[in-house]
Amino acid sequence: MKLAILSRSPGAYSTARLKSAALERGHECRVLNTLRFAIDLSGEEPDMQFRGKQLSDYDAVLPRIGASVTYFGTAVVRQFEQMDVYTPNTANGIANSRDKLRATQILSRHEIGMPATTFVRDKADVLSAIDLVGGAPVVIKLLEGTQGIGVILAPDKKVAEAIIETLQSTKQNVLIQQFIAESKGRDIRALVVGDRVVGAMRRTAQGDEFRSNVHRGGSVEAVELDAEYERTAVRAAQIMGLRVAGVDMLEGNDGPLVMEVNSSPGLEGIERATGLDIAGAIIDHIDNQVAFPELDVRQRLTVSTGYGVAELHIPEGSKFVGQTIDDSGLRELDITILTLHRDRSVIPNPKTTRALQADDRLTCFGKLEEMRGMIPTRRKRRDKVRKLPKEVLEANSEA
Repeated sequence: MKLAILSRSPGAYSTARLKSAALERGHECRVLNTLRFAIDLSGEEPDMQFRGKQLSDYDAVLPRIGASVTYFGTAVVRQFEQMDVYTPNTANGIANSRDKLRATQILSRHEIGMPATTFVRDKADVLSAIDLVGGAPVVIKLLEGTQGIGVILAPDKKVAEAIIETLQSTKQNVLIQQFIAESKGRDIRALVVGDRVVGAMRRTAQGDEFRSNVHRGGSVEAVELDAEYERTAVRAAQIMGLRVAGVDMLEGNDGPLVMEVNSSPGLEGIERATGLDIAGAIIDHIDNQVAFPELDVRQRLTVSTGYGVAELHIPEGSKFVGQTIDDSGLRELDITILTLHRDRSVIPNPKTTRALQADDRLTCFGKLEEMRGMIPTRRKRRDKVRKLPKEVLEANSEA
C-alpha cells in the first residue's frame, strides 16, 4: 500500500508514530504538507499537484489536519475522494466534527446521549437559554476552541450572562451547555478505528480545574469500557462520517454523554496510558479498507432515472410486521434492503429469512416511486415539560 499522511508537523508524535507503523508493515508512506497541494480542476479528471509537480498515485490518504487549516485541508481531502483514493475520514466528516454546533445538531438526531446544549445570538435570549439547560452552573464553549481552550465554567447566571455577552461582542459564537456535576474534572477518551474501540483512557484534571485535557495538565489512566460506552463511541464516530476518531464522553449518572468527536486525535497520551499500538491499528484498518474507497451512496446510486436510496419505516400495524423479508414482496417491487435498523442495532445486508418488526427502519435501494408511500412521516416535535426556575417557585409560594 502507498499511503500519504497529510500533516504540517512530520516530527509530531502522532504523525511520526503513524509513519513508523506503516513502514514497519512494509508499506510505502510519505508525510505531505497539507498546504503545499494545488487542486487541479483544469483537466478531464480530478487531479492534484504537490510542490508544483503532478502528484503521484496513492492508495490511501490519512488526514491529520489542524483546526487552523480546516477549510483548505478538507478541500484537499475532498479532491482525494474525487480521485477515488481511500480515506478513513471524509472531508464532510472532518468539517462536521470541527464545528461544535453542527456536530451537536447531527448527533442529537440519532439518540446519542449528550449534555443539554443551546445556541443563541441575541443577548435577550441568554438567560432563557441558560434555564433550558438546567440553570447555572453552565459550561460556555467557543465553537472554534480546541484542547480545552475556550471552555469556561460559569458558576451562576449573572456571571454566565456577562461572559457570553463579552464573547459575543467580539464576534465569537458560543454554546451554552449543561454542567455534569458528577463528572467534574473527569472524562473518557475512546479511540475508534472502523467499527470498534481500540483503546480508551480516563482523563482526570488537576486540582480544581474542571477541564481534563492532557494539554491542561490532566493525568490519564487506561480504562476498560463497558458495552454501552463502546457502542456510543462507535456510533458517534460513524454518524459523523469518521472511521478514525477520538470520542470524548462524560460519565453521567444515566450513562455516557458525548462531548466531542475529534477527527485528528492525538496518540501520545492514549498509547502511553494503555501500552497499545494504536497507530498500528489505524494503519491495519486502512490497509484492509484500501480497496473500498468511500462512496456517496445517494450521489452514485441515483444516476439511474427513477432509482435511489431511501429509508423506509415499518409502523405498528403494517402488513409487513411479522413477515420475512423474502415474503414481504419488496424484491418483487424492485426494492433491495441494504441495512436494517432495529432499536440501536444496525444489521447490514439482512438475511431474507429475517422477520420484520414494528418500528424497523430499512435503508433501501430501488424504485423511488414504489418506495414513496413507505417513507416515514416527519417526526412531530414533542412538547417539553420544563421546570420553573427556583426563584419563580419561591415567589409563587410567598404569594
